[in-house]
Amino acid sequence: MKNYEPYLEVAVKAAKDAGRIQRRSLQHALRVEYKAEINPVTEVDRICEQRILRRIHHAFPDHEVLTEETPFERKGSPWRWIVDPLDGTSNYVHGYPCFCVSIALEYEGELSLAVVYDPNLRELFHAVKGHGAFLNGQRIRASRNRDLDTCLIGTGFPYDIRQYPDFYLTFFRTFMVRTLALRRPGSAVLDLCYVAAGRFDGFWEMKLHPWDMAAGCLLVKEAGGKLTDFDGGSHSIYSSLETLATNGYIHEQMLEIMREIKTAFPPPWEEEALSHKSRHFSPTSGGDPSAP
Repeated sequence: MKNYEPYLEVAVKAAKDAGRIQRRSLQHALRVEYKAEINPVTEVDRICEQRILRRIHHAFPDHEVLTEETPFERKGSPWRWIVDPLDGTSNYVHGYPCFCVSIALEYEGELSLAVVYDPNLRELFHAVKGHGAFLNGQRIRASRNRDLDTCLIGTGFPYDIRQYPDFYLTFFRTFMVRTLALRRPGSAVLDLCYVAAGRFDGFWEMKLHPWDMAAGCLLVKEAGGKLTDFDGGSHSIYSSLETLATNGYIHEQMLEIMREIKTAFPPPWEEEALSHKSRHFSPTSGGDPSAP
């Protein structure tokens, strides 16, 4: 079994370093650009990313790194870091304290390590494959709630919500009356961490990028939770357009509802793909989703 302590140490230091930058800069005047209509990026995103990259490249110069803002460089390494320096940028821009730093590490295509740092609550989530999930050093586990009616569920909306509002809101409306309550915090990574910690009983979202969910997905699995697409199929951070994460006990109940919705309202982009065969959606923003 590999010793992941050196990798974990670098990831934790990098995440906390980026978190300190975010705390210091919060609510200061920021230069904000928009990569898409509702997809902002700030200089803090870029500064944090460069600080994280510097630490990783210094410690592991041969490793590949996939990040949100920097072009991917293929090195043929079995090691790949997946980094979101600031997940929840829209919240950050408005001074809303729900954002985090997310760092994951793959070895030979399998998620092996995850570190997520919430600088507002000083909460550090981490997981190593096969060794469980932890919050500030204490073991965490997914909830045991089996009754969907009493469950707290998290969700989020893709950046094309304005293009397909009726489709996405159908899921929201349906689960709103089938659960105790819904929450839409605005950071997919933290939502997944909250499933791992038992704060949320489940979470769903569509069209997430690898950096939006890599660390959170490993945390959910190591906390005893379950991950699939909306049909119950295997989940990939590169190719899955749908992410359903639960405590495991309510998974089939949520899947049944997902299937009902998709049968009545097929995803609109599937219809577009049939009529515009030259179009192709990639969850990795233009790269081959199976090999970014």
